[in-house]
Amino acid sequence: MPLITVTDLGKSYGPDDIFGGLSFSIPSRARIGLVGPNGVGKTTLLRLLVGLEEPSAGDLQRARGLQVGYLPQEAYFESLGTLWDECQAVFKNLLSRQAELRRLEHAMSDPQQAEEALAAYGRLEHEFDHLGGYTFENRIRQTLMGLGFSEADALRPLQQLSGGQRTRALLARLLLSNPDLLFLDEPTNHLDIAAIEWLEDYLREWEGAVVIVSHDRYFLDQVADTIYEMTPTIEVYRGNYSAYLQQRAGRYQRALDEYQAQQEFIQKEEEFIRRNIAGQNTRQAQGRRKRLERMLEEARLTPPMESRRLHLQLLPVDRSGQLVLVTRDLNIGYADEGRPLFAVPDLVLTRGECAAIIGPNGAGKTTFLKTILNQIPAYAGQANLGASLKVGYFAQAHEGLHPDWTLMQEISAVAPNLLPAQIRDYLARFMFTGDDVFKPVSVLSGGEGGRLALACLALQGANLLLLDEPTNHLDLPSQESLQAVLADYGGTILLVSHDRYLIDALATQVWEVVPSESALRMFSGTYSEYKAARLIESGRKPPAAAPGGTSLPAPLGPAAGTPRPSKMEQRRRQQRIMALEAEITRLEKELQEITRQLESPSSDLGRIQRLGQEYTRIHALLEDRMEEWGRSSEE
Repeated sequence: MPLITVTDLGKSYGPDDIFGGLSFSIPSRARIGLVGPNGVGKTTLLRLLVGLEEPSAGDLQRARGLQVGYLPQEAYFESLGTLWDECQAVFKNLLSRQAELRRLEHAMSDPQQAEEALAAYGRLEHEFDHLGGYTFENRIRQTLMGLGFSEADALRPLQQLSGGQRTRALLARLLLSNPDLLFLDEPTNHLDIAAIEWLEDYLREWEGAVVIVSHDRYFLDQVADTIYEMTPTIEVYRGNYSAYLQQRAGRYQRALDEYQAQQEFIQKEEEFIRRNIAGQNTRQAQGRRKRLERMLEEARLTPPMESRRLHLQLLPVDRSGQLVLVTRDLNIGYADEGRPLFAVPDLVLTRGECAAIIGPNGAGKTTFLKTILNQIPAYAGQANLGASLKVGYFAQAHEGLHPDWTLMQEISAVAPNLLPAQIRDYLARFMFTGDDVFKPVSVLSGGEGGRLALACLALQGANLLLLDEPTNHLDLPSQESLQAVLADYGGTILLVSHDRYLIDALATQVWEVVPSESALRMFSGTYSEYKAARLIESGRKPPAAAPGGTSLPAPLGPAAGTPRPSKMEQRRRQQRIMALEAEITRLEKELQEITRQLESPSSDLGRIQRLGQEYTRIHALLEDRMEEWGRSSEE
């Protein structure tokens, strides 16, 4: 039996209809990603399903005894207690049993009560153990740690936590309460990559059902096995987010083909009727006209509509030199703090590459970008930009925008040769229409500010882009458009982002800031390769499949019939092949050297044994790299 069944559900606020006619169900163990353009009513639908609002039309049935948990985008607490107190409150039943066990322990020290107390203690202790009484505190610690809280944070009053921390605190309490059905509205907004990955693992193993509204495409790929798209009706797609993209494109193409076929049929019928209505075939023409009129009334197709999205172009004006960025003995930080944030290994970034900079919030990633731009002096060492560079910088907080200017003024400042009508047409490509163009920048939402900053960036003709969280606040269609444009961009990209889907699509190098080591680690390869290497390093294997059998994920894995790889993808594959060839050459030389040493007699049996083990290891690694080189060359 479904947990929730919805029939013809609708919601209105006064004369404004938000949506109507929604019919769907949520089964047990569901892993549903709810997607759709901003403003379509996803959050409103969640509030109806949770019971925080009443529908204006339709029917909503919940299974008897259904326990529901809800994470809104912003969390509020009335409690004055600590984070630990809030999480412990979930287990008040166990806490009362724990208090009773302690009382019985005290009673057992009294000879007059000892026998009765011992019997009661045995029964209660068995029940306490069965309900998880000896593990719930450890569960709390693991959950808080997984969501990025320290031990000191657990003892802080809730009222002292930031907005993002309060949202994470509510998420922790919800996970610990173990409801039958969990609704999560943008759960990754306040999480860094480590916490998001922990949540992905948790939800994959969780026994309950979950419905997720999220702009994090990689998260949906990892967790969801079904996608519900609000259009504003509900369209159901089986599989994760990447599967949804392929199926949606296929459905759109089929609907377009059917519409065009019907239009061709209508034109042919109308042409026949015009030619024959007054001739010898007049009766046949009249019959066709009646059939055509009936078809147009009963079965006329409307053209399929695509989502509103950005129409963005990024075209470098000039070609840069081959060397774009070279660092030497670089340390990032502020001189007055007495020590650097992190040390940077000597890096080389060449033309056409994309380096993704990842790491927890507050690690210094934005400071790193500003050091490269010479907006902040290096703590030590050097960061040198190459020749013939024109740099474009997308700031996370959009500092380059002027709060008191209108959108028209912002574009005019970047492109003074554009006429007002041309500026309006240009802004329309970024979904600013009508009187929107006269709004002051100060009233724009986060997503609108991001679109305006991208519009300004696109006019600069940069051949080196420094992008600091460019997909923040963008809806999914806008993220997809931006990713497609960056994949075909002819210049070089330095990308700071938590958007792993974007990183996996673009990055040829991954630079990870590790605060615990005060260092930046450099990995040459894609994000998927980086993640696989990290899992192997930790002794784990990558997950093979999601609950329900959905493969995980291949965000970049080409499906049958997908278009030719982008220029960025082609460059990345070529660079990987070159790296493999260099590594194969190095491994072959190492094998030759070990072979030479083994051929020379030695009385040190331990040394011979070590050389043999090293030969076996390198030989296996060489075979693995040769196999990968063969696959990459075929692609």
